[in-house]
Amino acid sequence: MAFFQEAPRLGNQYDDDALLREWLARKLPPDMLARVEGELRELGERSGGELYALQQADRPNEPRLTSWDPWGRRIDEIELTEVWKRAAQITAEHGLVATAYERKDGAHSRIHQFALNHVVQPSLDIYSCPLAMTDGAAKTLLVSQNQTLIDRAIPHLTSRDPAEAWTSGQWMTERTGGSDVGRSESEARRDAEGNWRLYGTKWFTSATTSQMALTLARPEGNGPGGRGLALFYLELRRSDGSMNEISIHRLKDKFGTRKLPTAELGLEGSLATPVIGLDHGTRHISPMLNITRTWNAVASCFGMRRAIALVRDYAKRRVAFGASLDEKPLHIDTVAQIASEAEGAYLLAQRCVEL
Repeated sequence: MAFFQEAPRLGNQYDDDALLREWLARKLPPDMLARVEGELRELGERSGGELYALQQADRPNEPRLTSWDPWGRRIDEIELTEVWKRAAQITAEHGLVATAYERKDGAHSRIHQFALNHVVQPSLDIYSCPLAMTDGAAKTLLVSQNQTLIDRAIPHLTSRDPAEAWTSGQWMTERTGGSDVGRSESEARRDAEGNWRLYGTKWFTSATTSQMALTLARPEGNGPGGRGLALFYLELRRSDGSMNEISIHRLKDKFGTRKLPTAELGLEGSLATPVIGLDHGTRHISPMLNITRTWNAVASCFGMRRAIALVRDYAKRRVAFGASLDEKPLHIDTVAQIASEAEGAYLLAQRCVEL
């Protein structure tokens, strides 16, 4: 009989994660842990089962941009993958952002939120990216105390209803670079009615299918550098579904995170609202960056966790020289070293979450 190598499998991604369960047992009150553990176990089962299977079946697919309809109208519609469509529903229903803002468990709410994401996100194809920016946008708007924008956006950003839930973009990177945002070229000008409109190019905008974004632009007459930038809120589409004077030039052809629809955008008079003042934009967007950096750390850890889970299962199935890999001392030692580094990274990231 011909030999065919067996693929690794995943079990319940909550029950199989001893470090996560130990961390939660130490950090959460017993009554709270008993209350939330059922949902964590449910997501763990889906993460290692149906969602992992869908992820594997959907692996060759990527988001697709349709710029024009058959009649020559500019539509700029992005078709998402099946995993991302499922992820949007799961995000709302399980409060993967909302849990942090509902504050049902006070200071433990962030631990609960990121535990949910740790369990399920490795099977959701980088959907953590728009969630990081959504979380950051909610935090930034609340810090701004701009009640009009809070009333408009926060109920959507923190909704558990898939039909009402929004995600947000974070548009900072321009052709001049992503780190030195003080060199941003986008301009904000007032129109005849006194509304602010944005003009420029955003070179790298992830999660372009979001309903809103926070972005930086320089109001006309402002000086150079980050001090001269202002933080603006905009919605990508008008109430009739047409784009808010935004053109999607192309989706990025990236080395990695290819499931994530990252685009180059043209702002061609996009209607926008200042979030807080008309200067110091980099300072005012910093609450968003602090949240997204926390997500980046957590996401790195759950990515490592998934890799190790696959390695450990595969080692039981791969036989070479008369024994499975999990019986080979060198393999055991190598995996132990990698796992210890991953556990250290997890504990560091979770300390940030806790704080």
